[in-house]
Amino acid sequence: MVDQSELKYTHEHEWVALEGDVATIGITAYAAEKLGDVVYVDLPEVGTTVASGRTVGEVESTKSVGELFAPLDGEVVEVNDDVTSSPELVNSDPFGDGWLIRVRLSDPTAADSLLTADEYAGLIGE
Repeated sequence: MVDQSELKYTHEHEWVALEGDVATIGITAYAAEKLGDVVYVDLPEVGTTVASGRTVGEVESTKSVGELFAPLDGEVVEVNDDVTSSPELVNSDPFGDGWLIRVRLSDPTAADSLLTADEYAGLIGE
């Protein structure tokens, strides 16, 4: 489990944990709760180039399909195979074992434009 106060967030309810030039990306507990029980996760392949704001995957639940957007530009360097085989991890541990992809960022400083934990809390009304 990561320290949620140290994460960056998007308006599309993704979280980003930075470690050097690699970002671990997942969806927030708020998004997971709104989706309901996640039953399928479609993620990009390792080596895929992603662009900020573009769709990179889908998270399907019993009640809807949510798109996963790339929060930053870069290349996918790791995909969490555990969530593809056990998508319920997105609900049970969205900030831990339920992470989705890791991206080597083209420009790590671009993360400065994402929301802080306080700004995200304001967005979702907490």
